[in-house]
Amino acid sequence: MSLPEPVQHALVRVSHSVLIDVDALAGVRERFDDEQAASLAGYLRSAQSPNTVRAYRSDWIAWAGWCQAEGRQALPADPLDVAVYLAVAADTVKPDGSPAFGASTLERKSAAISAVHAANGLPSPTRSDVVRLTLRGVRRTRKSQPRRKRPVLLDTLEALLNERPQAGPARARDALLLLVGFAGALRRSELAQIEFSDVTVDMDPRTHEPLLLIRLGTTKTDQTGKHQQQVVLPRGSRRPTCPVCAFADWADVLGGKELSETGLHRCHGFEAVVRQGPVFPVVNRHGGIGTKAMSGRAVAELVKRYAVRAGLDPALFGGHSLRAGFATQAALGGASDREIMRQGRWTNPRTVHRYIRTANPLEDNAVTRLGL
Repeated sequence: MSLPEPVQHALVRVSHSVLIDVDALAGVRERFDDEQAASLAGYLRSAQSPNTVRAYRSDWIAWAGWCQAEGRQALPADPLDVAVYLAVAADTVKPDGSPAFGASTLERKSAAISAVHAANGLPSPTRSDVVRLTLRGVRRTRKSQPRRKRPVLLDTLEALLNERPQAGPARARDALLLLVGFAGALRRSELAQIEFSDVTVDMDPRTHEPLLLIRLGTTKTDQTGKHQQQVVLPRGSRRPTCPVCAFADWADVLGGKELSETGLHRCHGFEAVVRQGPVFPVVNRHGGIGTKAMSGRAVAELVKRYAVRAGLDPALFGGHSLRAGFATQAALGGASDREIMRQGRWTNPRTVHRYIRTANPLEDNAVTRLGL
């Protein structure tokens, strides 16, 4: 499944989205002025998330490279060629003998081919029976359960927090990131895109305790952001795990103040200074704070890095471990399905039930009534 050299060389020169018919856009420019054409191009590029476009672009180039090596036509594609390509990819293995591509990755490759055909006004070859049955066969052949990241539970979270640097900006930033990701049940991409303008320090009207309100933009399940989702993070019972105190600490560091960890809460009376930019910017190894936000991949690598320091297998943990940890820990604490779904913004109860079964396999299980 390696790409031919000409395709690898051309890859670095491709900058446009594979989901946009550039020839059709050129026709638009002939009929309309540059400003109008640029407006259309901009909105077309925004129709898909950057992560989706990036993945589709990589998948399409891999498909086009295979076609060049095999003497096949990439666009429009023959359904049988697509089926053979997916079958070959399914049989590709890593050096350790495990499959190089999971079933979901193969389905994404198929979706990318379909999307590029649609962008060019062509019928999708992946709707044919031969392609659909090939993917179904892969699913049936791969009977193993999908590998899910291990949830970060409360004791694991504290272990990760204990492995932060003893000094420097990353100590405060990473505490806030871990606590917000865990308590907010956030995906790694959602964490990476939080801006200071999205965060409000508010107060619980019942207890008068401080809390954080974080407005989310586009999410995996709300690509346009029209639902205006938000999460609320209350004051923690202990200083080391209080999200509001962690936010105050990070704001002080960005303001040039020394980080002071006395063990006492400092969230009462904290008034946030108006700031702009990402809440979780890049911090280099010398402690320099950048202007760009961390990437979703960097969030996952941060969790893995602290897992290694805590003596845990990094392969078992990742960015999703924080979100999964929230649901599992909440279930262990007796939270209802509705409560977990509300904070995690899940719409399918079956997803939450998987976490509950992980937390307590005997929950709502009739085996406890057998009288054994």
